[in-house]
Amino acid sequence: MFAVTVLFAIKPECIDDFMPLMHANARTSLQEEPECHQFDVCRGSDPCQVFLYEIYTDRAAFDLHLASDRFQAFDKAVSAMVASKSVQLFEEVTQ
Repeated sequence: MFAVTVLFAIKPECIDDFMPLMHANARTSLQEEPECHQFDVCRGSDPCQVFLYEIYTDRAAFDLHLASDRFQAFDKAVSAMVASKSVQLFEEVTQ
């Protein structure tokens, strides 16, 4: 299992445009990427903060997600809307 968390700070004037694109990206990732097992889109008390929680089979599956034409188009479409972005990667620890 490979987990990814992303915390976005979205420019306030862009949040209404960003959210539909983000939800479409999550939905399509789940539908078209068999090794994407979970893709949650969350918002906190600050409506301009968006938190993603993604689960992939392994790092290779996540790398395929990042390299896809669909993700590249999404990333380009939202880049000007994002004030900041923090990504963290986690690998399952087994005994």
